[in-house]
Amino acid sequence: MNAQPLGLSVHEAAARLAQSGPNEIARERPTSAWKLLRSQFASPLVLLLIAACGVSAWLGEVADAIAIGAIVLINGIVGFLQEHRAERAIHALRALTAPRARVIRDGKAEVIDAARVVKGDVLMLEAGDIVAADAVLLEAHALTTTEAALTGESQPAQKSTAAARLDAPLAEQNNKVFAGTAVATGTGVAEVMATGMETELGRIAHLLTTVKDEATPLQRRLTAVSRTLLIACVAIVGVVAVLGVARGIPAVELFITAVSLAVAAVPEGLPAVVTIALAVGVRRMAARHALVRRLLAVETLGSATVICTDKTGTLTTGVMTVRELWGPDHRKLIDAAAACSDAELAADSRSGIGDPTEIAILMAAAERGIHRRDIELGRQRVDVNPFDSDRKRMSILRSNGVLYVKGAAESVLACSRSAPDGFTAAVEHLAKRGLRVLAVALGGGKAEQDLEVLGLVGIADPPRPEVIEAIASARSAGIQTIMITGDHPITAVAIARELGLLTDGESSENRVHARATPEDKLRIVRHWKSHGHIVAMTGDGVNDAPALREAHIGIAMGRTGTEVTRESADIVLTDDNFASIVSAVEAGRGIFDNIRKTLVYLLSGNAAELTVMLVAAAAGLPLPLLPLHLLWVNLVTDGVPALALVTDPPSPDVMRRPPRNPAESILGRPEWQTIGITALLQAAIALGVYVWALETRGLDTARNLAFSALVFGELFRAFAARDANRPFWEVGVFTNLKLLCVVFASVLVQLAIHHFPATQKLFQIGALSLTDCILTLTLGCIPLLALETAKLVKRHAARSQ
Repeated sequence: MNAQPLGLSVHEAAARLAQSGPNEIARERPTSAWKLLRSQFASPLVLLLIAACGVSAWLGEVADAIAIGAIVLINGIVGFLQEHRAERAIHALRALTAPRARVIRDGKAEVIDAARVVKGDVLMLEAGDIVAADAVLLEAHALTTTEAALTGESQPAQKSTAAARLDAPLAEQNNKVFAGTAVATGTGVAEVMATGMETELGRIAHLLTTVKDEATPLQRRLTAVSRTLLIACVAIVGVVAVLGVARGIPAVELFITAVSLAVAAVPEGLPAVVTIALAVGVRRMAARHALVRRLLAVETLGSATVICTDKTGTLTTGVMTVRELWGPDHRKLIDAAAACSDAELAADSRSGIGDPTEIAILMAAAERGIHRRDIELGRQRVDVNPFDSDRKRMSILRSNGVLYVKGAAESVLACSRSAPDGFTAAVEHLAKRGLRVLAVALGGGKAEQDLEVLGLVGIADPPRPEVIEAIASARSAGIQTIMITGDHPITAVAIARELGLLTDGESSENRVHARATPEDKLRIVRHWKSHGHIVAMTGDGVNDAPALREAHIGIAMGRTGTEVTRESADIVLTDDNFASIVSAVEAGRGIFDNIRKTLVYLLSGNAAELTVMLVAAAAGLPLPLLPLHLLWVNLVTDGVPALALVTDPPSPDVMRRPPRNPAESILGRPEWQTIGITALLQAAIALGVYVWALETRGLDTARNLAFSALVFGELFRAFAARDANRPFWEVGVFTNLKLLCVVFASVLVQLAIHHFPATQKLFQIGALSLTDCILTLTLGCIPLLALETAKLVKRHAARSQ
């Protein structure tokens, strides 16, 4: 070893620290609690409700104002609590990254906080260390570093002091070590050349500033719906104003009528429904090992048409494993490979310390009853010739007089007597499968010559078994999976074919991207976005962070992911597993279905109320419903069942459908047709009983009957709203017990408010006779029966074609 460098003096290091600042990557400031809370009230629909609340209070309608204000406040608090909880969980993960560094100051080694490392410092490196800054190697002894977080390369990088080409890619700059990477084996001494934001880590983090956040598909769709509702409210007020002026209606009465119609047009429960639906999605995704940082990310993932995914640790296990042995005696082969190892295996034989390749060999040996401790006790080491990047092999001489050698096939073969039959073909076969190939040999004495080749060991990071099924599920759901990795192209393509990501005859072009840089990943995501796709991007390294931020939905690895990556993501996987992404997509699609069908349910009810009020106003009849009646319908008998509707489990065919068109509205022609037909049917029933009772029994009774008939129709119709194509008995009456209980309880509550003096006074209604109860309950069943009959007729017609 060369003489130990003196390093910087303490005073010089302090001066440089004051000049350049701490060795830290600039972090995004966490979103403040106040900003998170304020964002919950920023949607057009919520602003419209706040305006309605203010108008109601100004008119003296205190009950109306309190009801609207309460629903807006509850909605905001629920959304805030969900996102604030996720923010705290992410910041708790920061404890996983708090490195320290061993440096030489004034000729003495000392351990300091990594933030105090400065340019010119001399780092002392050994296995297990996290490199504190970018540095040029002064010494390297069997040194390898794990650079997957930075380069995406799954294999440990062999390091030496030999200068690399000036234009060499990052993964091939073997004379340097980089901040944030880990020392896998060996020791080294390096001089710091860059700290903080000047490091490769900092350069990649800086790319994050070039990425802008965009509105999610659900935000765009709900904004469009809100805009439509706002236009409808203005149009309604205009129509009523024209009719009122023409008839000479007093201004105050005209204004109250217009406000009543506006209340009927706006689904006050919608913001709460959307928030609860997304919160349900958060819980379901958490059960699938996906921690959601932003509520809207739940539905966005369900809209995904492309998933760009890292390979190492996501599609694969992230642990090097012996995949294949080639040779006449596999036990003798793996015994010799284990005897030529510097790694240490943990007591559980599932992990270890040292080179991941050697750990894989020791694990394979342990599975066959060959343990390193027994090797060391029975065949003590006599001499070691460590791995050298020039020789590409290592050897250990043991007390039994045998020299155990392993290394690159061509290197070991050059020192051997001859190549066994089929040796060259086997090397090519294993290499084409993307395996790292090591040859193992035995010799006598210390010299690496006249060796006997025992065979080959094929090592790779194997695919996760569940990922194969997950990729097939994504394919059947119309979602394209794109692999982006820093690995060698041969390795990437081999894994892609094994996973079923590439089928026979399919080209890897645009489906598998190897040796990808951070800029490449960003470019790939932007390419798919520019073609109208909704892109999800997964990753664990800092090199993935810019692409995660650019994608519509960024998914970070919770176990192996870096802090910068986690903070750039919308979703964090707690198990680092691609299969969890596909499960979360299923949950996201189910949430969108629930939001859409609940929106249809709510707007059908609002359209029915609006039709009743408009027709009565146009006909010159007294208003069938008062403003508080409309709020009661919207918030209680519509809103509460709607909250139960959004907890429906996903439809069985949700992953057999193609992805939704990103440009498609949340409500298409079928949904608007359902809203129109349902509204006309319910309005006809309510108006019919109202006109009949108005002529025969007076205004108070007519309002009682119209109010209850409309409420019961809304409640029972919730069962029909669960599925657009299947009747509720096929969906399963008991598959949503919340809805069943809510409808039953709401019927009782509706009947009860007609019979308590306080609620009679509040709602300006009277008691219902037994006959009236039976009549309104029967009328309430008609919309449900009509809608379910229509589904059966439609199905029969489709089968007949």
